[in-house]
Amino acid sequence: MSPVPERLIAALADRYRIERELGAGGMATVYLAEDLKHKRKVALKVLKPELAAVLGGERFVVEITTTASMSHPHILPLFDSGTADGFLFYVMPFIEGETLRDKLNRETQLGIDEAVRLAREVLDALEYAHMRGVIHRDIKPENILLHGGHALVADFGIALAVSAAAGGRMTETGLSLGTPHYMSPEQATAEKEISGRSDVYSLGSVLYEMLTGEPPHMGNSAQQIIMKIITEPAAAVTKFRKSVPANVAAAVAKSLEKLPADRFESAKAFAEALGNPAFAGTTGTMAGGAQGAPAGRRRQVATVVASVVTGLVLGAAAVNWMRTKPEEPFRRYDLTLGTLEITRESDIVVSPDGRTLAMSASEGSAETALYVRTLDADLGFRKLAGTESARNPAFSPDGQWIVFRRSADSTLVKIPVGGGGAVTVLPKGKLNPFFPRWGHPEEIVFSGPTGVFRVPAAGGPPVPIPKFNSPSIFPLPDGAGLLFSWDGRVSYYDYATDSVSVVLPAGNAPAYAPSGHLLYASPEGGLFAVKFDLATHRTSGTPVRVLERVGWGGGMRGYAVSQNGVLVQHDAVGAGGNAPDNVPVLVTFGGAHDTLRLPAGRRYNPKFSPDGRALAMEDRSAQQTGQIHIATLDVNTGAYAPLTFDGIYQRPVWSPDGQRLAFATRVDSNPRVEDLFVKFADNRAPERRITALRSPEHHRQPVARRYATGVRRDVAWAHAGHLLHAP
Repeated sequence: MSPVPERLIAALADRYRIERELGAGGMATVYLAEDLKHKRKVALKVLKPELAAVLGGERFVVEITTTASMSHPHILPLFDSGTADGFLFYVMPFIEGETLRDKLNRETQLGIDEAVRLAREVLDALEYAHMRGVIHRDIKPENILLHGGHALVADFGIALAVSAAAGGRMTETGLSLGTPHYMSPEQATAEKEISGRSDVYSLGSVLYEMLTGEPPHMGNSAQQIIMKIITEPAAAVTKFRKSVPANVAAAVAKSLEKLPADRFESAKAFAEALGNPAFAGTTGTMAGGAQGAPAGRRRQVATVVASVVTGLVLGAAAVNWMRTKPEEPFRRYDLTLGTLEITRESDIVVSPDGRTLAMSASEGSAETALYVRTLDADLGFRKLAGTESARNPAFSPDGQWIVFRRSADSTLVKIPVGGGGAVTVLPKGKLNPFFPRWGHPEEIVFSGPTGVFRVPAAGGPPVPIPKFNSPSIFPLPDGAGLLFSWDGRVSYYDYATDSVSVVLPAGNAPAYAPSGHLLYASPEGGLFAVKFDLATHRTSGTPVRVLERVGWGGGMRGYAVSQNGVLVQHDAVGAGGNAPDNVPVLVTFGGAHDTLRLPAGRRYNPKFSPDGRALAMEDRSAQQTGQIHIATLDVNTGAYAPLTFDGIYQRPVWSPDGQRLAFATRVDSNPRVEDLFVKFADNRAPERRITALRSPEHHRQPVARRYATGVRRDVAWAHAGHLLHAP
């Protein structure tokens, strides 16, 4: 655990004596403290500094007091709240016992009667709060305490107070309200109005986990989970546990309906259905199987895709990023190039209908050219004749043409996708065009050493665009202007008014998706999507991470999106920086070896799972941003999955049963303190902090020196219940 900040101890010294940290969550750190006035133990929760900086103390205190008057046997009461030396805090009773999360981690599944009883107790608390206009917004096992065998709901009204105090500025905190596994679809899509039916969905997800051992939707990242919540029906609980009564299974199914109107109208109705053996519900989310998300939500889907670049081998992946038809399934393609080598300064681009890919590549010592592939037919990439020395391809809006830069003579050329004669759009001259973008059907925009220009798609004199000079441009389909990134910001240039306005204060490599979203590369890493109004050129809602990493740089975006939602990602421009790749190799005792295909990057300390089917390793591809991740690789399928994000995680160790991984992380960049975490290898739940590892006095030298002199901590998993630590 982290040491208690001295400034916090001093700020609350006249009211509370802080003893130790109990744990930390997404919004707050929890401390065990003694209430000096009332001589009692309390749980003191202090909001994260970055969150407190956005909220402001007075508004938060005003909002949180609306919940202080609630009194219910299954609601943990609020004792106190306030500000102290910049800290925002609130105080609740300290309960001897455990959380539902602790119990699930230990038992995985609960008895059916116990699970239903706990759910009904929570629903009783929810009904009480909803009748008073208070929505919890973050129902999850971590917020359900077990005391004397009964449920107590913690943090009631906290998420609401935070949201209200932020006044629509939650995006500034980098936090989201709600936990991905238990978010309702309306929370996942950042709906402004959240009703009590959102809590009904979240509790349905918790009950689902109590019965089956895991939440209804799982994934390798928060983005994958959110995608499934919005679009995929949950499997029936009876698929995993046949002994669940029919009325309970039907009630869970109804609580997990995608549309709020299709769920129970109240928490009370949900509780009554759980206790009524005659309740049968209706054919809904789970029974439907192939049923898709509501049309209004299918256009808001974001999901993760993966790609591989190892030496001269490149793999790209494409998935259906937003479904336009309920019956249309998600599709994924892992594309290998064989002997082709993609040109490192060119993107892979996708046609508007999402069926065709194009890229600049070379084979052996041959000159570069354009290669195209149709996704519907697994025929590989074919060379497009007449495209020698091609770079920077872009499809026309109708998908019939590709424009590209011919590097041999610095001209802009377009050619039919099906083959045919090339047409020169911009002849050789002084402009030296790069990165052509074809937004409006009648116009192509390109960058050059002296600025950005527009040229008729049929050919003609180029027209300069004043005000800015950026290689990262994206003309909007209405022909009214374009998006561009410069100095780490995304801006909009309006042709008619010759004006520039900032769209995002931080972002790069912008692109507009026909779903009504702005895609952009975040400075912190990854590709994000945020709602974008094509008429006002303003964003709204909470950004959603689409890709964990994206290889943007210069004029390359590292991704492309079609009009019907096929998203293509590749790492040809080196998202991991210029550091050389480390490529794991499997070697048998007989001397045979096989290279493992992985996304580009540097990896260390690979560890086999006990059954030999998976590898865990440190992924240091993002180390230039101060992060080291833990990732797993399925040796048989090649599936690569990040396990941790946003931190410095090191030295993974498998549990004897191969179900969990232990790993360490530095705390607050302090080389003397490391925390030990454990997480399920399949990402079914967040990592859990086990203990803090502190160096003895004689080991208190910088981490780099400790490692150089051979002094380092090692962790071993002795058996299923114990970890050994050697300082």
